[in-house]
Amino acid sequence: MSNYFDQVWQKLFPSKETVPLQMKENFTLKDKEVQELEGWIHSEAATSLFSLIFRNYHFKRTQINESPEVHLFTSSYANGFAISYESPLDLSSFSLLFLGLSRRVLALGYRQVSLDRKLEEINEQVKQTEKFYFKPPLQMPQEGEPITQLYGNISLEKVSINNTPSYIKLLAAIYSDRNYQEAKPFDELMDKLFEHPSHE
Repeated sequence: MSNYFDQVWQKLFPSKETVPLQMKENFTLKDKEVQELEGWIHSEAATSLFSLIFRNYHFKRTQINESPEVHLFTSSYANGFAISYESPLDLSSFSLLFLGLSRRVLALGYRQVSLDRKLEEINEQVKQTEKFYFKPPLQMPQEGEPITQLYGNISLEKVSINNTPSYIKLLAAIYSDRNYQEAKPFDELMDKLFEHPSHE
């Protein structure tokens, strides 16, 4: 019966069409987050977590899934991976891993272009994406010499659905412009991100 009354009410008092939520803003890390990261990045817990994910990445390449599961993205112009929010990750280590990966990208010589947060409503669920965007270092091009692009542009995202952590995704998109040198191999990027800690 309630459906009938709802339909009658809507015919009598039609509501304005609701626009799905969509918001995007730039933000900076809080001092507390930076301090927590500084205390964690060189810890035994961080080393152990990075090693576990790197191991699971290689397992995934042989069709073996371990927790937390790593998902692979491969194409001609972009390569990457995503890490599901699964044990042993918790709220704290999930956020620290996201920030720790950003530090390791910077340690490779990249420059941070932006850090933003986007909220969007999809199928009555609210998706929140925090995203770092990195570009290779600025260089003065030498005449006749192509510019190094390192591993391409890198985006790093932390995604939550309805305030519940979902996954972290890193994507390296290469330039196919003849002004740039060929991108370095993605496997090399993985080695450096997961085997060599940042020295900042």
